Amino acid sequence: MNIFDSMKKLVSAKNPVIVFPEGMSDRILKATSRLKKEGIMQPILLGNEKEMKAFAAERGVDISDLTLIDPQTYPELDFLVEKFVERRKGKITAEEAREKLLSDVNYFGTMLVYTEKAAGMVSGAVHTTADTVRPALQIIKVKPCYTRISGVFILIKGDQIYVVADCAINIAPTAEELAEIAITTVNTAKAIELEPRVAMLSFSTKGSAHSEETEKMAKATELVRQQMPDLLIDGEIQFDAAFVPEIAARKAPNSPIAGNANVFIFPSLEAGNIGYKLIQRFGGYDAVGPILQGLNKPVCDLSRGCNEEEVYKLALFTAASGILGDGCIQE
Repeated sequence: MNIFDSMKKLVSAKNPVIVFPEGMSDRILKATSRLKKEGIMQPILLGNEKEMKAFAAERGVDISDLTLIDPQTYPELDFLVEKFVERRKGKITAEEAREKLLSDVNYFGTMLVYTEKAAGMVSGAVHTTADTVRPALQIIKVKPCYTRISGVFILIKGDQIYVVADCAINIAPTAEELAEIAITTVNTAKAIELEPRVAMLSFSTKGSAHSEETEKMAKATELVRQQMPDLLIDGEIQFDAAFVPEIAARKAPNSPIAGNANVFIFPSLEAGNIGYKLIQRFGGYDAVGPILQGLNKPVCDLSRGCNEEEVYKLALFTAASGILGDGCIQE
């Protein structure tokens, strides 16, 4: 049984409600139709009901058994407005909250999650990462045991599974921030039953070059070791020494991961975003994510270049992560 078969079994047993704000995306329609027909979850699509039905019919997608919500006619809008104002603690008026909920489907969807009318949200096929992340940070917020969120991808090809971060959120993290990103990513890996072997990536291996950048990754590695002394982790380390045992034997003969890393922490967002896309496109991997780590409730952000299968799999992970958690106590 592969990772997604396991997730299907887990999620199907709970049959959670997951909201998809982008009801006018053919990739979203096709993936949510499959998820509903397979009895895995109860998708909610946001948008104008008449327009969504016409859009789906033009593309030959049956959405007759999906829940369609139009924010403009939602009967509990006043309740969402009240809770939105309460959550923002004086930073928004009722009039502003109503306008935001009616004009921005990501805010509306996030409020459905916050008020527990949905167990999670998947967006980003059409919207930018900022569009998805902003309401999540303002309303769902970061778990108390973390200081930030980060974006992780699960890269899959056959029985090969790798977890990579941060590829979506933190532009130039400090050593302390990288350590937290690594720890959060380790918890994500464990949630999908992957035994983590972590590489803190750099252009240097164990002091082969010296700069602020390499020292940052070495420091981050030590900070993680202090908090997770039993974790298999090494850094700073080059990708080839982290991934190829023969090269590890030459470059890092005492490395605890010995060229068999399956979790990779990039030194910057630039490196992470470029790196995962190279692996995805050159290596032929499915890239599931970015999964937003560290939020009180699961909100996940698709890449705008995603396909139907990636929507389907990210929705599965979103639902599963809400069920499994990551060991951090929520608010």
